[in-house]
Amino acid sequence: MKYKDYYEALGVARGATPEQIKKAYRKLAREHHPDVSKAPGGEEKFKEIGEAYGTLKDPEKRKAYDALGHRPAGEEFAPPPQWEQHFGGGPGNFADVDLEELLASMGRGRAGRGAARPVHGRDFETTMAISLEDANRGTTANMEVDGGDGARTLEIKIPPGASEGQKLRLKGKGGKGRNGGADGDIYLHLTLAPHAVFRPDGHDLYFDLVLAPWEAALGAEVEVPTLAGAVLLTVPAGTRTGRKLRARGRGLANGKGGHGDLYAIACIDVPATLTDEERALFQQLAGISQFDPRARAGK
Repeated sequence: MKYKDYYEALGVARGATPEQIKKAYRKLAREHHPDVSKAPGGEEKFKEIGEAYGTLKDPEKRKAYDALGHRPAGEEFAPPPQWEQHFGGGPGNFADVDLEELLASMGRGRAGRGAARPVHGRDFETTMAISLEDANRGTTANMEVDGGDGARTLEIKIPPGASEGQKLRLKGKGGKGRNGGADGDIYLHLTLAPHAVFRPDGHDLYFDLVLAPWEAALGAEVEVPTLAGAVLLTVPAGTRTGRKLRARGRGLANGKGGHGDLYAIACIDVPATLTDEERALFQQLAGISQFDPRARAGK
């Protein structure tokens, strides 16, 4: 049997707390999920961290795993005698057994050799990235899973109002139970894919609104984007860079029949080139204006 270093796979110390292990798993799962990462070997890495988390999150399995000691990953080894007493078999009978399978068999092994005790199917955790548009309106997505009984495709219904970090439970869609035990579940962690315009914060959306100097100084009605189409937004006279302008109820659906808000962050830009007439007007303004943008710096 080959040793697998589950702590190394998650990048945590052997004395890590359950919360540290969960946090490390979620971070790595988002990075290496096949829908997000296109790096070579990404899918294999995703399965590896899922297997590691499946063992270390379970106190009984983690205790049994730790009892194996610490050795180099990939090293061939034979389980200690107490494992043979719990799970049956003589020396060498574990050669073709996967470490994950051996740990998963603990429940039925401890119930007594040969006992036909119902065994709950394995639970799985995975991450899926969705667009802001799909989070807002809801969507149906297909996900391929392998619960140890062959790959299968599940149709996942994601309700409107999905948010970053939301967890969906797919009851009975995990590993198959044995001896009459219930099938396991799949816990799907949702993450929002980066958007070209908007930055989500809960159910609110933020984006940068570029304004001309005269729009900021005089005020204006400008057309701004939302997930449901363009709307008019009032820019008050005297708007400065960094000011937040709110469009109430134009953010993401919140799953309760309402929406978050949309915030436009004012950003004032100037022309890169000027016509002769424009230059003359700016020079005229410079000559008569009492505005000193640096006067506030010392106050």
